[in-house]
Amino acid sequence: MNLEPAHQQAKEEFALREPESMAYNAAVIYRPERGEFIVPFLGLHYLVKYPDGEVTDAAGGAEVPREIQITLLHYLAKASPARVEGRFISFQELPGGFIYAGPFHNRAVRPLVGIFGSKPELLVQAAEMLGGRRVEIGDVAVTVPVLPKIPVTFVLWLGDEEFPPSGNVLFDSSAPRHLPTEDYALLPGLVLGKMKKLL
Repeated sequence: MNLEPAHQQAKEEFALREPESMAYNAAVIYRPERGEFIVPFLGLHYLVKYPDGEVTDAAGGAEVPREIQITLLHYLAKASPARVEGRFISFQELPGGFIYAGPFHNRAVRPLVGIFGSKPELLVQAAEMLGGRRVEIGDVAVTVPVLPKIPVTFVLWLGDEEFPPSGNVLFDSSAPRHLPTEDYALLPGLVLGKMKKLL
């Protein structure tokens, strides 16, 4: 998948925005003297240079994957002042979400059930390592703070002799105000990949 055009466009959009209002809307720190944002994402901190949009790992680690760079630039450029509302919505309830429903299921729900369906205690453990917490929904569910205003909730139903385990991935009802739907199609996969690595 060629992400270069999307990355270029994300950098251009980011450069057009006013940094202080981006920092306020995204609930992140902006250091004007250094021209950089500090953005927490999945338990790590990233530095995003303004206005060129260069993204680096704050700990000076490895190169930042292109998908993460695009997600952070989109979040800074598109986040609104809306707060997290604490009400769950499904991917299909996001604008145009039904169009991506099949790919979303393959990228997010199937891996969730495949990795954690028979080991739900590991889901809780991995979520806690990323600053997440258990929530009361389904048989086992956790909410992970992916970005300051973007919690993602992973839900499992454990199944029995008749039915195999099943799952779902839910978002906060404020989600459409902070990122485009395509980014929500990718985010859970990034979270699950990180959880798997942690374990």
